Amino acid sequence: MSIRVVHLPASTPYARKLDGGGIEAVNGQTLPDGATVPAAVSARWLVEHLPLTWVDVVHLHHVEFEAIDDLERLLSESRDAGVRVVHTVHDLRAMFVSQEALEERFRLLAKADVVWVTLTSGAASEVDRVVGSPCRAIVIPHGFVVHPDDVVPAARPHEARTRYLLFGATRPNREQLATVVNWSLAARPEDSLHLLMRGISPAHFADRDDVYRLIDTTRNDSRIDVTMRGYPTDAEITSAALAADALLLPYLWGTHSGQLELAFDVGLLPVVSRVGYLDQQHERLRDLVEEPIWFNWTDGNPYAFGERFVEALQAVPDRVAQRSRWDREAFAEFRRSEHEEILAAHVGVYEVPA
Repeated sequence: MSIRVVHLPASTPYARKLDGGGIEAVNGQTLPDGATVPAAVSARWLVEHLPLTWVDVVHLHHVEFEAIDDLERLLSESRDAGVRVVHTVHDLRAMFVSQEALEERFRLLAKADVVWVTLTSGAASEVDRVVGSPCRAIVIPHGFVVHPDDVVPAARPHEARTRYLLFGATRPNREQLATVVNWSLAARPEDSLHLLMRGISPAHFADRDDVYRLIDTTRNDSRIDVTMRGYPTDAEITSAALAADALLLPYLWGTHSGQLELAFDVGLLPVVSRVGYLDQQHERLRDLVEEPIWFNWTDGNPYAFGERFVEALQAVPDRVAQRSRWDREAFAEFRRSEHEEILAAHVGVYEVPA
């Protein structure tokens, strides 16, 4: 019988693929009371649909926006109902709240003896320091973003131009403005940039004008094509990636990157800041994928960050032109095998007494 798991939330490809192989994700299912478990389920929603007899495991992925009281009650109700709680630490540094607020949630989870999972060994070592107590985190890699059977690459034409892609939500750790401005000023006349964006919220405009400047830059450069979506579908993201040569990943900080895994999945050249443990993500795949173009936005004079990014951009056309043939089938076979191992590892984690 499959282990019934609710992912909080299940709105990312990473969480959605944790289904099958002995795991039954209940997000999207209808409960006996007639309610449908949301993909972006919250702690409050869960405690409003007690008792938790319809689930065996609560798998927490992102707790930054969860109210402490709701999270505390969810942990209590889960313990009373015999429901295991697992927390995958995707980010060790806060994105939208204070670092103290994030660590307060981590300490609450540690006090409840949840099972901790990280995506890299580096994060497993760091989480103890951030939480302030031994977490004994289990390392399970990220794996694919796009299932290898869903990657049907069109032949990338040999063109003089280089096609760049930048996508994702507007977040404090992603430097969209400096990236687009530098690209506009440094890229060759024949190059193009596809900016695939999620909706801009009122909060993004509060006390900052970089959104306005980003809009001005995109409107004044005909080489930049903008696609705005409320929440781009997996198919839209995959299609955009397959139509590009290089993926820009301008992180100011971060622990891991699903977008980096996507670049590996579809054979894109990543142009990425060396933050967090992204280098460990590449290291485990180094025999199957090419080396990204790295740039450093983590130390030294912050006024030199632009120089470093432009230097990375200037290396892209030659790297794209000189790329060797990618053994997609070998990589796809690795991803399939890896996914089976990831599912099996999660079954083992879900069966660990919390």
